[in-house]
Amino acid sequence: MCSHAWGCAHRPFGQAETSRRVYAPRMKDLANRTAWITGAASGIGLALAHRLATEGVRLILVDVEAEPLAAAESALRAAGAQVLAIRADVSSATEMAAAAQRAFDTFGTVHILCNNAGVGGGGGPMWQLSDSDWTWAIDVNLRGVTHALRLLLPRLIESGEEGHVVNTASIAGLTSTPFMGPYTATKHAVVALSECLAKELELTGAKVGVSVLCPGFVKTQINTSHRNRPRAADSAPRPLSAAATKFAQVLDQLVNAGIPPERVADDVVRAIKEPRFYILTHPEMKPQVEHRMRQILDEKQPGIDPLFRQLFTGV
Repeated sequence: MCSHAWGCAHRPFGQAETSRRVYAPRMKDLANRTAWITGAASGIGLALAHRLATEGVRLILVDVEAEPLAAAESALRAAGAQVLAIRADVSSATEMAAAAQRAFDTFGTVHILCNNAGVGGGGGPMWQLSDSDWTWAIDVNLRGVTHALRLLLPRLIESGEEGHVVNTASIAGLTSTPFMGPYTATKHAVVALSECLAKELELTGAKVGVSVLCPGFVKTQINTSHRNRPRAADSAPRPLSAAATKFAQVLDQLVNAGIPPERVADDVVRAIKEPRFYILTHPEMKPQVEHRMRQILDEKQPGIDPLFRQLFTGV
């Protein structure tokens, strides 16, 4: 019997129980399930759609870009997939609610939630960013995830069927990258949200697993996501600072040298089936995560990755 409201006498609240087996629902057979994929018209989202189609999964493609979305729908239908394409902005609660209703009306319960849509956000020193830089990143990268969870997850849980949630964060959600303040902050939020969600689903006995995708650099269009940025009063084009200009060049270089999104999609499907919570597509970046954890425990100043320092400063 615990003698404290928030923990037992022998183990303070918050101390890990490493010996207890953690409940993690698995989905070995994905055929005839339905998947919701945001950011589905390109990059990781499109690769996920094609990979899940090979498993016999019905697809709901959600994206803000109409023409690429139509092209993705056409290609997947030609490959024999059952597809519903919905043009929607994940940052809009209204548009997401309408999209969720169309998904239910067409395919019923959604079993696999791939909350993948994301934007780079404003780049450069934080003190030079506008309020809309932050709003844009938060609304897409974080609220896009929470909208889908709020709208789709209750029906899945109530159905009693197996399911899985995959939230796309980033290795930036486990480390900290200078000149990417809004992006990094929102990706840390997605990691924490996913950890909380996994615990809540386990404690309530839901048959729904969770994975958080934390890729390194992938050959996508994340570095040109400003093409979809809504206009705001303070988002008019403005001269970039020297630091922001240099960072944009470094980001282009790293993204263009990234791994193909198809490799990420393979990792995600394996994680759904195993199941696996953290999906780290770049094992070579694990030391960065470990180093950051050591800096936290040692209460030290956060370090800068040597490769990033070299690319940015040239030394």
